[in-house]
Amino acid sequence: MLSELSPHLLAALYVVAITAEAMTAALVAGRRGMDWVGVCVIACVTALGGGSMRDVLLGHYPLTWVAHPEYLWITAVAALITALTASIMRHFRTAFLVLDAVGLVVFTVIGCQVALGMDLPMTIVLVSGMVTGCAGGVLRDVLCNRVPLIFRKELYASVSAVTGAIFTGLLALSVNVHLAVLVALGAGFVLRMVALRLNWNMPTFIYRDRP
Repeated sequence: MLSELSPHLLAALYVVAITAEAMTAALVAGRRGMDWVGVCVIACVTALGGGSMRDVLLGHYPLTWVAHPEYLWITAVAALITALTASIMRHFRTAFLVLDAVGLVVFTVIGCQVALGMDLPMTIVLVSGMVTGCAGGVLRDVLCNRVPLIFRKELYASVSAVTGAIFTGLLALSVNVHLAVLVALGAGFVLRMVALRLNWNMPTFIYRDRP
């Protein structure tokens, strides 16, 4: 069933996701006062790092950006455009939250698809989706000296997990793969945006030694 998923659809979703993530990463790099090389590096690491980490962990070669070097150019150009238009970007904060949510859910579905194509166990499929969706952001935050978003209280990794579970669950029920993709992307996106709107958070653990 998975083979029914058009490679053109996957490629289109992937380009949307890496562009979105590159643009949001460029703004983070700008807040750290990086030069244009730094902006491009952070954008590429964010947009392509999750997929690269997934491929290394699963032994899935060649890496996506090695097989398709044009993805490096797409992320770099998206980052530079963002840097050049940074003076007006502050007016589009909501748009970037939307773009980040799009990138998260699209990467998650693609990561699940890769693991399913390798006939891996369902647990690994879900982990593959989460790594693809979240690891790029972790690398970005570490390089920018920030606590990674998935380790904070926002619903982020959990949104990725829900998206992957919906996608794989629908496939297990023999739902048409294109419908499964659309439902999973829609549900994950809505969950992320509602969580941001209503300030839904994960429980946090706070421990302090008594003096």
